[in-house]
Amino acid sequence: MRKLLYVVLDGLGDLPNPRLNDKTPLEAAKTPRMDFLAEKGKTGLMYPIRKGVAPESDAAVLSILGYDPFKYHSSRGVVEAVGSGLDFKYGNLALRCNFATVDEKCEFVLDRRVGRNLTSEEAFKLAEAINKNVRLTYVPSTFIFKSTTAHRGVLLIKRLDGKLSGKITNIDPAYTRTLEGVGVAKAQTKMKIEKCLPMVNDEEAKIAAELVNEFVEKSHKILEKHEVNLKRLKEGKPPANYVLTRDAGDNLPKFPSFWELYHLRFGCMVEMPVERGIALLCGMEEIPLPPPTGNLKTDYIIRAGKVLDFLQKTFLTISLLKPILTRKSLVFFKFFPSTLNFLAMFWMVSTYSQG
Repeated sequence: MRKLLYVVLDGLGDLPNPRLNDKTPLEAAKTPRMDFLAEKGKTGLMYPIRKGVAPESDAAVLSILGYDPFKYHSSRGVVEAVGSGLDFKYGNLALRCNFATVDEKCEFVLDRRVGRNLTSEEAFKLAEAINKNVRLTYVPSTFIFKSTTAHRGVLLIKRLDGKLSGKITNIDPAYTRTLEGVGVAKAQTKMKIEKCLPMVNDEEAKIAAELVNEFVEKSHKILEKHEVNLKRLKEGKPPANYVLTRDAGDNLPKFPSFWELYHLRFGCMVEMPVERGIALLCGMEEIPLPPPTGNLKTDYIIRAGKVLDFLQKTFLTISLLKPILTRKSLVFFKFFPSTLNFLAMFWMVSTYSQG
């Protein structure tokens, strides 16, 4: 039986860059193998949600896997909590978070991703300090704040005497959300920090919003004085002095697994919590991966080999790839052509070897 390898190059689209003679990275790259695939295969466009809407990763991934994101979607916060290994229960509140840089008055976000140079080690220390020193007192509650990768994190709040509602607004000014919980990037936005507010006239939503505001305010005080940020300031780097929350949820999504739909085994290679959460909730088998070494050629070769081996055991293997960022973005540009060609090569080999 012919096998299928589904490769998603997340973030491949880009804008012209002066370091690439005003070409986009894809325009500058030499891609003979991808050109071969385009010539011999079929190409086209799809809108994961609808034309003119830039969805968040969770809704987009669900859509390209064949699920209706409005019917089966819960929230990115819940999906990331599952993907991060947190023990989420119905009535808990889960939110996707970003470490960010804000101004002295906490009025505007200066950088939503802390310059994209916050290391996972730095983020772990900051999260550890928040968990140790912040206590929520608006109503009896506990929380776990977990850093995941670089500036990313997830917040899980458990109310001790009741449930919480995920129908609350984002503090992150770059995203809005529908009542169904689907996150959508704003076309244009002022990076003004907003309070978290209930989206419905409901006690559980009101309490949830107050707890989120309390967490953000108290964690900011801890982050401002933390040694990690004091060191970053001395090094001329932006401090990770604020936590932006978005995409709250209070229940697990309920959708049929791939086995229930097709009675076939599916595998996945994912590294971000949101994609991992979706894969686990879909009943896929996860391909174990070592952490990135920073050597782009080595890292992609290892991942390609793992995927091809796993494809021998499953009907379909899904590979969701983001760029492996290095300290100097020029290194990425240097290896970008070989990265694309290599991905296209193992895609092509695996497909035609089954035929």
